[in-house]
Formats: sequence, structure tokens, C-alpha cells
Amino acid sequence: MKSVVVIAHNIRSTHNVGSFFRTCDGFGVTHLYLTGYTPYPELSQDTRLPHIRQKLTAQIHKTALGAETTIPFTYAEQPATIMADLKKAGYRLVALEQAPTSILLSAYKAPEKIALLLGEEVHGITADLLALADDIIEIPMQGQKESFNVGVSLGIALYGLTSSSSLIHPS
Repeated sequence: MKSVVVIAHNIRSTHNVGSFFRTCDGFGVTHLYLTGYTPYPELSQDTRLPHIRQKLTAQIHKTALGAETTIPFTYAEQPATIMADLKKAGYRLVALEQAPTSILLSAYKAPEKIALLLGEEVHGITADLLALADDIIEIPMQGQKESFNVGVSLGIALYGLTSSSSLIHPS
């Protein structure tokens, strides 16, 4: 069984963060790292003002529906240290982004230990973080839009990375 962690950097929407928790729970992700300005649920040693942490926790809960209590998570302002530590632990850092060097999800041979990196909703993953990735994968688009919602993209990517379904991995 694959070991998968997710790193979500600079996500604006609490609804997307709640969706991440639920999707991670559904796919057996072992840890969710929330970095940058990504909102996060209340922590035991939370330094945010009480009304801010309560508001964000309630908004995340609307979509997470309790998964914020079942998926271990860490908040860190800077993701680079987390990414370096995961690489040292044997994880392959896989960025989900449209880039000239990206590999289509359906063609990607997923390693046993995956750290999946997601970037902000509009601009994606910054160039400095993308440069730290071992691999870049992309979900092909068929319609007029250039990308899926980041929460939807996480679900598609996790399915593709953890499933042996012929819908994702053609023979």
C-alpha cells in the first residue's frame, strides 16, 4: 500500500481546505500539511485570536464534516523545510501543476511514498517550490477551462496515484 501525504500551500478558501480533509480521509492519506496563508483548524497551542481560529475552524468543518479530526495535520508558514524532511524520509515530491515538463497523470508511475504538493487556486505552485519537486504531474483538460478546482484536482490526483483502475492507468 502506498504512503501518501499532501502539502497544500497558499490555499485561500476554507471550503477547499475542508474538502482536502475529507478527500484525504477517503484516500487514506496519512498527513496533511497546510502551509503559507492556508487556513487551518484550531490547534492545541494556537496563537491566533480566539474569534479568528473559531471562525476558520467552523468554516473548514462545513466541508470537512469531521474529517478535520481524523486526518493528522500540521501548519507551517514555510513549506520548504517540510518538503526537505519528507524527501529525507524517502518520499518522492510530486507537484500537481501544468508545466512544460509535466507528466500526464495517466502516464505517471506512482512511487510507494508520495508527497503531493498543491498550490494556490489561481496561480498554482510558485516557481521556487516547483523547482524542489522530483516530478510534476498534470490532469489533462477536455473542455474550455484550463484547470479543475484545487479540491477536485486533489481527488482526481489521489485516485490516479493510488488506484490501479484502468480508467486512470490504461493498458
